[in-house]
Amino acid sequence: MVENAGPSRIAPYPIAVIMERVKLANRWATERWDAKGVVRDVMPAGSGERVIVSDEHLTQILFPGLTLRLHPDEAEGYIYNITSPQPKIFIMWRMRDEVARPESLSVSYHEGARWMDAEECVGGVALPPDLLPWIAEFAAEHYRPEPKKKVRYASSKDKGVASRRGGPT
Repeated sequence: MVENAGPSRIAPYPIAVIMERVKLANRWATERWDAKGVVRDVMPAGSGERVIVSDEHLTQILFPGLTLRLHPDEAEGYIYNITSPQPKIFIMWRMRDEVARPESLSVSYHEGARWMDAEECVGGVALPPDLLPWIAEFAAEHYRPEPKKKVRYASSKDKGVASRRGGPT
């Protein structure tokens, strides 16, 4: 008899990211890049990026071949995300050859925040609803709440406490 090994750590389908470049009429910046969305990747393996929208002010590029992986130690971050009013996929991207290229995907609030703290370029886009049950099952299997710590109140006998009722002696 074979037991169910639980949910896979890899998303049930490959993901493609849509990055958008908007030209700006600004003396400090000529353009702005943002992650616009994610879609199911239906392109053949090994396909390169392709422009899907282009006009004089806006360009959208589809980047196929990305994989969303879940990690047991991020389960709490997944729960925070999927129980929020607007669950997201966080996309970390970097500029290469004057194009914003997605590098990593995450559905953990904690990981997205760490990327931002590290001053990476990060965008959050709507999570496809069909990924919610997969993430929820994985998070439920791996989430272990932190054990409650005993509350310890400070006393005047603790080292480093300078105040005493009678003042210094």
